[in-house]
Amino acid sequence: MTLRIGHLLDGEDKPAQAGAELPIFDPATGEVFAFCPDGESADVDAAFTAAFRAYPSWSALPASERAAWLNRLADALQARIDDFASAESRDGGKPLALARDVEIPRAVANLRFFAAAATQFASESHHGQAGLNYTLRQPLGVVGCISPWNLPLYLFTWKIAPALAAGNTVIAKPSEVTPVTAWMLGELSREIGFPPGVLNIVHGLGPKVGQTLVEHPGVKAVSFTGSTAVGQRIAAHCGPALKKVSLELGGKNATIIFADAPRDGLIDTVLRSAFQNSGQICLCGSRLLIERGYYPEFREAFVARAKQLRIGDPLDPQTQQGPLVSKSHFEKVMGYIELAKSEGGRVLCGGTAVQPRGRCENGWFVAPTVIENLGPYTRTNTEEIFGPVVTLQPFDDEDSALAQANATPYGLATSLWTSDLRRAHRLAARIESGIVWINTWLQRDLRTPFGGVKQSGLGREGGLEALRFFTEAKNVCIDLG
Repeated sequence: MTLRIGHLLDGEDKPAQAGAELPIFDPATGEVFAFCPDGESADVDAAFTAAFRAYPSWSALPASERAAWLNRLADALQARIDDFASAESRDGGKPLALARDVEIPRAVANLRFFAAAATQFASESHHGQAGLNYTLRQPLGVVGCISPWNLPLYLFTWKIAPALAAGNTVIAKPSEVTPVTAWMLGELSREIGFPPGVLNIVHGLGPKVGQTLVEHPGVKAVSFTGSTAVGQRIAAHCGPALKKVSLELGGKNATIIFADAPRDGLIDTVLRSAFQNSGQICLCGSRLLIERGYYPEFREAFVARAKQLRIGDPLDPQTQQGPLVSKSHFEKVMGYIELAKSEGGRVLCGGTAVQPRGRCENGWFVAPTVIENLGPYTRTNTEEIFGPVVTLQPFDDEDSALAQANATPYGLATSLWTSDLRRAHRLAARIESGIVWINTWLQRDLRTPFGGVKQSGLGREGGLEALRFFTEAKNVCIDLG
């Protein structure tokens, strides 16, 4: 049966007011398997009315009670991990094991983490300089959370959890490309009796739902994860409106590998950082910079392992790489491979579409692709591709490694591999990115600030940074005489 999902408005599952729907495709087969509402401004207005009405009572709850609601939602999600993993795999084309073992558990962890954080979010006090001062951190009101298609539930919960924990009511817009698990989470919230209007989910296209949400005068803040181009348009509105905005945008991340890099787990981790979720993670390392003396050895080992990656049906437990999320994205990635060739790139493996046998023969698969012989300022090495495509570039010393790593308008994450601890600290301080991993990749402590510099974003998420974003600081000063 074809699945039809609805908005979550004031605790009820509702279709778009205009009645229109959008198709949802299974990337592994290219077939439509569901429909979601094609929302419009009227749906956002209805969500705002519900959120505004629910705000006074939700914000007045003790933090421990808001935390209890988030933990109930986490419990309900934990009990349905297999169902959510299956939906996430079908909706986004990712291997079922990745969704089940990593991404849905992380969504549970997001809810639990910010439930705990809400009870530990303390006010500051200052004494001895000018009376007694204490700082209130009060919720903003109704806030907007816009999440992307690549890690649907993972990043959806990463936004709504701190917003709710801090006492705000939320209008959330998941991507219209992968909306199913956000809808399922909304249904879970209804099942557990989550207070109506506190969490509202509006589906639809960015130019209609997203833009209306960003520009709504009653929405006090916008948290967005997605492309740099859309983020710039959001910032262009929020700046003049003096509206709080947090932007987690694109990346063109470097992996810097020195000849003294520890070999244990190196190829495995760098391979994962390049191709996990078919390279459709903003933190993937798509530019591999290798010290010249180690370059031939690394290239041979890395390319050999890339060729061995198993591409196929996401439901197959042996599959390591699934399809790209949509036909348009598939065409974009294939176009970049052709661009790389025109810029003089030499394809060492991949570079072609893949048609697995069986039910996935019409899916949007691209072979893991490794390219060399491109300079740091080519379009291939400076523009975000967001697919299973990586480049190899040699470097001679620390200064050239640093120059190549920073030769991009983005600055989200860098992975640095060396056994020299002093070198690691020197370079980490000079690399232009919001995150630097040393001899690892994608290890995440949820207490740490997350975000990028340059065209990779504005502001930080995670831990206290997220709770501070979703609150307003008010200082109270008492004259002690």
